[in-house]
Amino acid sequence: MRIGLLGTGPWARMAHAPALSAHPDVDFAGVWGRRPDAAKEVADEHGTRVYDDVDALLADVDAVAVALPPAVQAELAARAARAGRHLLLDKPLATTVEQGRAVVEAVRETGVASVVFFTSRFLAETEAWIAEQASVDGWFTGRAEWLGSVFTGESPFSDSPWRQDKGALWDVGPHALSVLLPVLGEVREVAAAAHGPGDTVHVVLRHASGASSTLTLSLTAPPAAAGAGVELRGAGGVARLPESSEGAVPALVRATDALLAATRTGRPHPCDAAFALRVTEILTEAEALLER
Repeated sequence: MRIGLLGTGPWARMAHAPALSAHPDVDFAGVWGRRPDAAKEVADEHGTRVYDDVDALLADVDAVAVALPPAVQAELAARAARAGRHLLLDKPLATTVEQGRAVVEAVRETGVASVVFFTSRFLAETEAWIAEQASVDGWFTGRAEWLGSVFTGESPFSDSPWRQDKGALWDVGPHALSVLLPVLGEVREVAAAAHGPGDTVHVVLRHASGASSTLTLSLTAPPAAAGAGVELRGAGGVARLPESSEGAVPALVRATDALLAATRTGRPHPCDAAFALRVTEILTEAEALLER
């Protein structure tokens, strides 16, 4: 499969470009970016072509991987889908329900495959743990903490305008939801949301299964307090998400595998654009509560 990369920022350089270059079943066909000089740097580093026109890239590929701010991603993803190109997207899919719905509608209308890279869902240890817990009945409650120090430590993402604007809810909230939803089930209600220090937010969810869950999300945690964890409690006891030894590149290679499988079989992946839209809807509800 010929895949082009849209985006040239830190995440594109750290994860997407290395993963596409390393994948044995992918032809890394080219790079387009909003900054042509940066696109040339990425393309030269990986021995591929630079494009100065996004439609020219779309005409030459079977699929696109997108590493762009969510509002930009949503517009270009819908455009790529309408051109018949499969989609390897990043979280969040979009920052408004309308943008996300436009992507999903374009995917459904054209029948292209979509996979959204919720990093945790493509780590081998995490994927196995989620499958194990999803097979267990009787979960009573869940707790997810995703605490980053993007704005309080040294991070390549600290200058990201969309992260500065939308904060932890939209940046790490998708990670937490991607782990909890497959186990505890659909969110019936966003029951409460409250601000903490910095950009920290606390969110309470009620699930259709009868379980409840809480999210604590931050990009402004002290570096010594940063980290992620998930704990489930139920009739069978307590389960805690194991730490993963993998990095983003192997996980993104696995996400690319998932896209290839979806294109071959026609079966949607659990982390497709429709799932990512549901995550966007939940985050939008939480954001509305925070703004009251």
